[in-house]
Amino acid sequence: MHLPLFLGAAALAVSLPALAQTAAPADFTRCIDGLQGEARASGVSEATYRQLTRGLVPDMGVIDKLNDQPEFQMPIWDYLSGLVDDERVQMGQTLLKQHAAVLEQVQRRFGVPLETVVAVWGVESNFGQSQGRYPLVQALGTLSCYGRRQSFFRGELFTAMRIVQAGHIAPERLNGSWAGAFGHTQFMPSASERLAVDGDGDGRRDLIDNTADALASTANFLARAGWQSGQPWGFEVRLPPGLDTADEGRRSKRPISEWSARGVRKVDGSPLPGALGNAGLMTPAGPKGPAFLVFRNFDAIYSYNAAESYGLAIAHLSDRLAGSGPFTTPWPTDDPGLSRAERRELQILLLLNGHDVGLVDGMLGDRSRAAIRVEQTRLGQTVNGRGGMKLLKALRAG
Repeated sequence: MHLPLFLGAAALAVSLPALAQTAAPADFTRCIDGLQGEARASGVSEATYRQLTRGLVPDMGVIDKLNDQPEFQMPIWDYLSGLVDDERVQMGQTLLKQHAAVLEQVQRRFGVPLETVVAVWGVESNFGQSQGRYPLVQALGTLSCYGRRQSFFRGELFTAMRIVQAGHIAPERLNGSWAGAFGHTQFMPSASERLAVDGDGDGRRDLIDNTADALASTANFLARAGWQSGQPWGFEVRLPPGLDTADEGRRSKRPISEWSARGVRKVDGSPLPGALGNAGLMTPAGPKGPAFLVFRNFDAIYSYNAAESYGLAIAHLSDRLAGSGPFTTPWPTDDPGLSRAERRELQILLLLNGHDVGLVDGMLGDRSRAAIRVEQTRLGQTVNGRGGMKLLKALRAG
């Protein structure tokens, strides 16, 4: 999700619900009324402001989400197994064919591979199926009056209002995430105002209901972030025994010739290509797991949502959409992560064992994790609420 960095790599963190907060309606109304002058100064007309805030009530659930603290850090193999699975690859390849004309035009216009654009689409909203249900004016209005970073959210609120005022999106369609990201590829309002483009020539920039606009805008975002046409994001590599990776990373880029001299090879053992620019070495699970040399294009992906795990998910899915297979080097774990289909199977098995896990959707939320902890205790496994292959196999056997 293309959210502000201070919200903190939310895709990696699973949170416990905070204590519900309450707000007096009169206080909220006073706050919203008090923002009208600031909104007017930012270019929101009085008529637009009144239309969008008439009868507005706070949703304090968004403050709970803002204040949630991580319960545990998701292992990267869990994160990637849920985002880059066969189900998403197959759907993405179908959509590549379905939207071929639009995507080829986008690729010519911005120089970003169509597989990369579709990978962002798949990770951000499951190809438009999960764009978010929060009315943005209500969510951003609440965040503008309560909680942390009110000034930031006020800016996003006023920008969202200007987007409606300009006629790009109808007010009743302006729904998205609790923090304000919206559309097929989850732009914040400020990013939409700066970087959204008209993909089909109808004069509007609608990221919610116009797929062509959303895909073109995503490519524009990456191009403006420094995407270099014709260059790879990176590739998996094989490390020589004993290579010191302690001070290496995405930012510590070195010439390919230096990596070659240090014994780094492509994952199939072949020499590194010599015509590429400087690259950084990423070992997201340590030197015993998959390793990657990453170039400037990985940084462009990273800028979309500042988390290396997110960038790797986009990059890997783009490769899978182009026909590549899974990573060659296994993750350093004896308990691999689960695909979404396997997570749904786990939820069904938990239901059959008498646990209320809510909707079987492949999303292991609070109720699923509570049930997992009970089953881990019963089975004598490490009790951490994590749904991995060991638990799934044990429940299958049971």
